[in-house]
Amino acid sequence: MRDAIRAETIKLVRRPAIRALLAIALGLSLTFTYLIPYAGYAGGTDGPRADRGLAALLPDQLVGNSIGGLPVFLGALMLILGVLAVGSEYAWGTWKTVLTQDPVRLRVYAAKLVTLGLAALAGVLAVFAAGAVASVAVASAEDRAIAWPGAGDLLAGIAGGWLIAAMWTVLGALVGIALRGVALPVGLGLVWLLAVQNLLALIAAPLLGWVAQLQKALPGPNAGSLVAALGAGGDTPGVEALVGGGRAALTVGAYLLVFAAAGGALLRRRDIL
Repeated sequence: MRDAIRAETIKLVRRPAIRALLAIALGLSLTFTYLIPYAGYAGGTDGPRADRGLAALLPDQLVGNSIGGLPVFLGALMLILGVLAVGSEYAWGTWKTVLTQDPVRLRVYAAKLVTLGLAALAGVLAVFAAGAVASVAVASAEDRAIAWPGAGDLLAGIAGGWLIAAMWTVLGALVGIALRGVALPVGLGLVWLLAVQNLLALIAAPLLGWVAQLQKALPGPNAGSLVAALGAGGDTPGVEALVGGGRAALTVGAYLLVFAAAGGALLRRRDIL
């Protein structure tokens, strides 16, 4: 098992596409969380909202700023990560080679999941680290005091962020197995995360009561509720406290386990070709 995890880690780390995903995630997070809001603050006139806008960029808001993108655009990148890690085995025709080295499919699949879980954690930590640097730069430029979140809040934010990132990554792996490829799973995953979720929340839910109730059981809204409970701003796309933080965490964790089990069942029972 250890050798399988090591092999999967090497495959993942050495893929240029994975490094590109990390760079895109960091670039998007810094641009929309710090660069654009700070440019708006620096170029705007003094007013009642000016100090409040700057306050949202300071180090004490690191947790909410770092995990606010996970319900939508950072979550989409994590889903792509899962698709690439598993779906590429079908696209390249390498499942036969992999299973020749270890014929127990579920052990190979478990090694992939462990590697993806570590990759999700690394991604979340990278976003936190980049956000910390950016927030300190803003505080220093504006001569504001540097105060960090408490250790408990920081650990809770990292844990919640990892839980959401892992859920989207494993969903990507599941879709990659179900559709045996990369292009279609990525396309369908992005349509769901970037379009269908927003259409349900903005159009269907206000008109249909049963859709509003259904929202509370879907993975995206629960991810948004979890990051809202951990401090993410309500003006971030996909962030809305539809349910409590504890319920949201349990729901996201349940989806993570269901997606992982479903992917393993499909891989074990179906032809790899």
